[in-house]
Amino acid sequence: MVNSLGTVLDPKKSKAKYPEARVIVLDDNFNTFQHVANCLLTIIPSISEQRAWDLTIKVDKTGSAEVWRGNLEQAELYHEQLSSKGLTMAPIEKT
Repeated sequence: MVNSLGTVLDPKKSKAKYPEARVIVLDDNFNTFQHVANCLLTIIPSISEQRAWDLTIKVDKTGSAEVWRGNLEQAELYHEQLSSKGLTMAPIEKT
């Protein structure tokens, strides 16, 4: 009899089971720098004020910035919360 507790998970299968995703904020002509930075600080966990401002500036200069990457379920939550604050969002990108 094989002990199922000793089963080793194949990392490739594990990754497929829990896909990752990217949350990307897009530049627009109506959200202020302050609003974007405040939204990032409020919604994205463990983001520093400096990082929020750096990402806000990147959005303005390049047209977009990845503000979070991780599991799909969390990405969907952050995407929805940022959208509800009026930020212009790219569709969630699965990685």
